[in-house]
Order: sequence, then structure tokens, then C-alpha cells
Amino acid sequence: MKFKKNSHVPTAAAATQLRSGQGHPFGSLKSYIPLGGTEHRLYQSMREALPVLDAAISKLVRLTGGFTVECAQKKAELAEFLRTVPCGRGQRGIHSFLSAYLDSLLLYGRAIGEMVVSNRNLVAVCWGDVTEIQIEEGASPLEITICAPDENGCMRPLPYQQLLLLTTLNPEPANPYGVSLLRSMPFLTDILLKIYNTIGVNWERAGNVRYAVVCKPSGDSFERSAAASHAEVIANEWSAAMQDSKNGIVRDFVAVGDVSVKVIGSDGPILDSEIPVRQLLEQLVAKTGLPPFLLGLNWTSTERMSQQQADLLTSELWAIRRAVEPALERICELWLRLNGCACAPKIIWDEISLQDLVDEAEAAYLRAQTAQLENPKSNDSQGVIA
Repeated sequence: MKFKKNSHVPTAAAATQLRSGQGHPFGSLKSYIPLGGTEHRLYQSMREALPVLDAAISKLVRLTGGFTVECAQKKAELAEFLRTVPCGRGQRGIHSFLSAYLDSLLLYGRAIGEMVVSNRNLVAVCWGDVTEIQIEEGASPLEITICAPDENGCMRPLPYQQLLLLTTLNPEPANPYGVSLLRSMPFLTDILLKIYNTIGVNWERAGNVRYAVVCKPSGDSFERSAAASHAEVIANEWSAAMQDSKNGIVRDFVAVGDVSVKVIGSDGPILDSEIPVRQLLEQLVAKTGLPPFLLGLNWTSTERMSQQQADLLTSELWAIRRAVEPALERICELWLRLNGCACAPKIIWDEISLQDLVDEAEAAYLRAQTAQLENPKSNDSQGVIA
């Protein structure tokens, strides 16, 4: 009698068909395709994923500094208005508006604001969500119309265009939306996040150790027949030993025969990521214009800001200031016009100081020495500074 061979006997090892499809949490960076003014979600994910990018934008906003306004009439009243003007989201003061405005400008390449007028008075200056607007170009390059969704979700031109503030960062001829500070970073950010995600997976594998207990039976036929029972006993004893270890109890594991214990995955070393991560971060930091140590990247033991770095950063900050200065002038002009003043306001930015306090003290000391040497009468009465 012939028995039909069973073709459904399972093999010794098989690959699993079900596996987790979850990669790193910012997988949208991998499939990035520039789409003009709709890449804001990508930039939000990049900023959320890499703290160094978040720190760069925040530090550029703070380093831009504050300002005062010079005008021929009602200077004190204008200064008080700028200090106390409501800006939305529970914020007061023009500097709160400027911080949010700059943050949107650097992150998205554009920023939107609104001057709120009531009873012929400028009562508030608010910033808006720039991702919800669209820009329509007019017949000439000087004409643009800002549109936003209405109650039905259709894009409609906003009714009071003269009260809207729009600033774009380095706009291109084919794109009226401006250029984000994070442009040209998605490719490198994707690689960097892959490295970070792999480091986390490898350390989870190396930190949460898994053991393989192998028992090799001898050539005795009786021992081979009892291999299954021996393996069950060894598995129970090993589980009991591991459970006692979790409870802080030291327990030895004793087995008879050729038994070996190995750590699963210990043969695969974790790759050194210091050099590739630094190379990627150098490219990202170079785009921000900030010295690395301002972002917490101390790559050398004597890291400090040189005079050349300070000059370059100062030029970057002045470029940002020039971008937002027209919007600030429009706010001041509207307040002056509504209050019966025809004078033109002038924005006076605070001085940018990036040097060490020691260098500033030495410079003040040298200036004092120079003043003493240039004034002989003062030298006779007070003495020359040694």
C-alpha cells in the first residue's frame, strides 16, 4: 500500500509574511517633491524632527533683535502704541508680532499679517496662518491679490487688501511665495533621520538582549529520543532563572550535556555614526548661517566666534531685517495717518552685538586710553590710565 506524500509538512525555517511597516516617524521626507507653495507640511516635519533646525530658526528670530521708531510728531504716543498693541493669541506688543512674523518668514519663506482698524483707530496688529492663503498675480508684477478660503472652502480675494501685510523671503521669478530657510535640506534631513532611526533600532536590539539556548544531544539513540523533553526542561529552568533576575535574585542555570547560550544579534556590530552625522550636520548648519557652537555643536575644544563669523552672521541678520522693515513701516505709517500726522516714520534697529564681553571691555579700555591721550588737560588733572 502506497502512502501519498504530505506536501504540507512545514519546513525547518520560514520567513514571516507579516511585519511592521512603520519606519521613522517622518517618512514624508523620503517622497518629497517640490510643489511650489504647498510644501509647508514638509518644513513643519523637518523642524519637528531635528532640534537643530528648530533651534536655528528660534535663534535667528532672537538675534534679529528689536527696534525703535523715529518720527517728527507723536513719537512718544507711537512708542506706547507699539509697546501695548494687541497681537492675537494673548500677546501684546509689536515685538511679539515681529517674533511670530519672523518665525513664519524663515520657516515657510513668507509671512502674513493684518492691521485691524476700528472707528478710525488702529486697534490691533495680528499675524495669520500663511499656509491658508494663496497669491494671485495681477496684470503687472506690482499687483498681487491675497486670497483665503471662504465659508464654503472656495478661495476668494480678501476684501481689505490695503490692511494686509505680506513679506516674502528671497522670492523667485516663477514663485511669488518666497523661499524657506529649510529649502535644499530635505534630502540630507532624510538621510540623517534614517541614521538616527537605525541607531535607535540597533540600541533597542543591543539593550534588550535576547538569548538563544542550544542543546546538542549526543549520538546515543535514547538521548536523541528524549531531546524534546530535555529541551522543555531547559526552557523552563532558563525562564525561571531570567524571572528571578528581574526580581533581583541571583540564580545559577545548570544543565547536563552540550548546552550553549548565545546572545542573538551580538555578532552584528553597531556602525560608527559620528563622522557621517557630523558631515550631514555641517551641511545643514552652513545653510542657517549660524556658528555651530550656537546650536550646541562643540566640534572643537576651543570653539568661539571669530571676527569673520560675527561679520557674516551680522550680514545675515541685516538681510532678515531689511525683509521685514517695510511691513513695520506700514504699521507705523497707518497709525500716524489715522492720528493726523503726515510725517514719515524711520525704523531704528537695535545694535547687533555678537562679540564676547571680554573683547568689549578691552575695546572700551582702549577707547578710554585714547581719549586720555588726546586730551592733555584731562591727563594733568586725572592722570593717564596706565
